[in-house]
Amino acid sequence: MLGIVELSLHLLDALVPSWGGQGLLGGEKGVGSLASTPSTSSSKVPDYFDTTIGWFAGPTQTGEAPWLAQTNAAPFAGVSYIPNTPLETQMPISGNTHNRNIFQRLGILSPYFPNPRGFGVNEFPIPSGSNVSWLNMVHRHGSRYPEFSGGAPERSLGKKIMDAKGKFKARGALAFLNTWRFSLGAEILVPIGKQQLFDSGTLHYYQYGHLFPNNGSKIVARSTTQRRMLESAEYFLAGFFGLGWTQNATLELIIENDGFNNTMAGFKQCNHSSWAMAQGARDEWIGVYLLDAHVRITEMLEGNLDWNLQDTYNAQALCSYETVGLGFSHWCGLFTYEEWEGFEYSLDIGFSAAAGFQSPVGRAIGIGYVQEVLARMQHHVISSPSAQINLTLDNNTATFPVDQTLNLDFSHDANIISILVAFGLTQFNKLLPTTHIVDREFILSYLEPFAGRLDIEVINTPAPVTTNRSSAQGELYLDGPPTSYVHFVLNQRTIPLGKSLRECGDRDDGWCEMETFLEVQKTQIELADYDYACFGDYEEGQYGDVMDGRLVNGDWALSARKIILHARDRIARMRKITRYRAISHLCLAGNVPSGKRAG
Repeated sequence: MLGIVELSLHLLDALVPSWGGQGLLGGEKGVGSLASTPSTSSSKVPDYFDTTIGWFAGPTQTGEAPWLAQTNAAPFAGVSYIPNTPLETQMPISGNTHNRNIFQRLGILSPYFPNPRGFGVNEFPIPSGSNVSWLNMVHRHGSRYPEFSGGAPERSLGKKIMDAKGKFKARGALAFLNTWRFSLGAEILVPIGKQQLFDSGTLHYYQYGHLFPNNGSKIVARSTTQRRMLESAEYFLAGFFGLGWTQNATLELIIENDGFNNTMAGFKQCNHSSWAMAQGARDEWIGVYLLDAHVRITEMLEGNLDWNLQDTYNAQALCSYETVGLGFSHWCGLFTYEEWEGFEYSLDIGFSAAAGFQSPVGRAIGIGYVQEVLARMQHHVISSPSAQINLTLDNNTATFPVDQTLNLDFSHDANIISILVAFGLTQFNKLLPTTHIVDREFILSYLEPFAGRLDIEVINTPAPVTTNRSSAQGELYLDGPPTSYVHFVLNQRTIPLGKSLRECGDRDDGWCEMETFLEVQKTQIELADYDYACFGDYEEGQYGDVMDGRLVNGDWALSARKIILHARDRIARMRKITRYRAISHLCLAGNVPSGKRAG
């Protein structure tokens, strides 16, 4: 039987494309080639609990070491000197009349900061006699180098500039470009990203340390095989438990690669994507807000450097990546505060269309993780194939414990946005026009900065708690039996569940009775319609056609023929499930998604 397992793993390894090793800008140095799949017979620890293998780690190229003592341009003219802590973020920005921090305007590229304005509800302490009894955390990785895959636009800009060295001259605020070179790594955590996760682990210990049983048993924490995901989990656990965290927790790594079920990377299993539509909508807005900056930059250039509007946009992204990777970036000071607000809004548009309520797969990408949270709340494993769920792992209490009071998972920005959508949090569903900035709740800087985190608490109370705690005089409890509530905390601020899930009621503490919450979520699972959203026969529509994270009547035209094909497709997929189940149990850390080919 062991030989069959090894053969299956080698077959899967052969189906996964190699990275082929490239350098920082496409040279011959290895960038994080995928390690070959290890033989299961050589390890006493199951592969999904072995953090030393390194397979499916993705690109792992580190960048140059920072040299901030030499490269820091501070002190800046007209600004009081403030020591860097550790990043240099004090450069003056034109139009920043209220001394605001542009690094809280960088969307998903913002270094972590707590949400400064909340989500429309006040914070309240736990009433005397009540207790936080359970936690499910899903945490984004920390600040990283730019991606190597997906077009790598910042890397492409770096290559363009370096290829043109000696052929152009930059003046004024852009003069730094004459000696500038691209020196960033690829995809792995930068030093501040490691600190963000360690700090978060420490913070979470102060918040929830009492939930750890401390009886000699270990909890199971989960992450993915990608290098930055593994290290994010390790630094968090070191912050929570200390350097000896392996005495308190076992880290489970689920394969993150096309063809493997993984709820913490749900986009990997979905054939449909709305990224092209999202990019088109984002580019419309770029053409509105960034033209003045583009003109300024091109006027500071002479010679043979073909600088286009997309380069100007990518220069804004380089501000963040260089700052978190090297400590300081000259790119940041090239743009006005209004242009940084425009950059933030561009990412809001893009992610709302790619993973949010304006995406036809917005609910589907996150629904598998939602089902896992609900299963944990109700203390049962998952025994039937559904969405991105890894049945091999989730139907086993060794890899999917159902009685832990402390559940710690690590994921990606787009995936966590889709988790919010899959839970039905419609307060974030406003359509964002591509012509001007509007007031909105969907602000990525507040939702998913680097190291963003969603903490889902269960709070047990001896009796029902009044819904109007702001004006309660004295007694907070009502007559009635003991009650459990669900409390969503995103980046240290409460999401008011009743604002989106009306059945939860208009509570000023944002809680929802657990029984009500579980009942409402049954509908959310149905709404996701995972099979059709990810594998159905439909054409990509236009930005603004979808408003609920899914296709509904009137969104994108569905002919009778397509509906029939959809029904046939679902039947065919259910037949395939039977065949796949035999294979899936041979693939310990990643089975083939139901209804999707491996490869």
